[in-house]
Amino acid sequence: MWRELRAVFVGFVHQPALRCVVVAGADGHFCAGGDISEYSGFRFEEASLRDFHENEVWGALAAMLACDLPVVAEIRGHCMGAGVEVASCCDLRLASASARFGAPIAKLGFPMAPREAQLVAQALGELTAREMLLAATVFDAAELKARGFLSRVCPDANLADEVRLVADRITALGPQAAQLNKQTLRALRDKPPADLLAKAYRYAPSAEHREGVTAFMAKRPPLFEDPAP
Repeated sequence: MWRELRAVFVGFVHQPALRCVVVAGADGHFCAGGDISEYSGFRFEEASLRDFHENEVWGALAAMLACDLPVVAEIRGHCMGAGVEVASCCDLRLASASARFGAPIAKLGFPMAPREAQLVAQALGELTAREMLLAATVFDAAELKARGFLSRVCPDANLADEVRLVADRITALGPQAAQLNKQTLRALRDKPPADLLAKAYRYAPSAEHREGVTAFMAKRPPLFEDPAP
């Protein structure tokens, strides 16, 4: 799905008639996060872990960030982990009142990848990102509206209509202005330092990483030990 997401956004370049993109989830949820059942196939080797985050995940997120069209997120239900990252790539974020947001990957014994963490911290604000990553805090929509992550919170039944109104307003405006604004805002973003990326995935074979994923799949609490001095 990361590959498909990248392909969709790259493909927008060849559709000049488009004026706005709406990103929504299926089956009542925006995105519940990554498929943890796949993790044991690649997460415990540094090279494959790096390839997943730097090519698969960041390839999709970078394609979203590079899109010159206004991107609106229609968020309902769960918006967890990868969902928060995808939402962070959107220009405007509207959510249903019952939506919930978090990135509780510390329970799985691994951190958020550097580029993804930078993206999320910029969109959420550093304090909120720290609460999500360090305390596995799950927030409701009203709290994230108050903290500036969400543009609007709507009654669940009205969300689609509100998103349509926003999209219609965007499409009535000048497309060149939207494109230039997107390019300006993109130019203002920083990149994570190269030395951080060089060592970011060395935790791949660690016992804590393996225990977190294994415990989740076994539906038991993880037993994390103190790190070696």
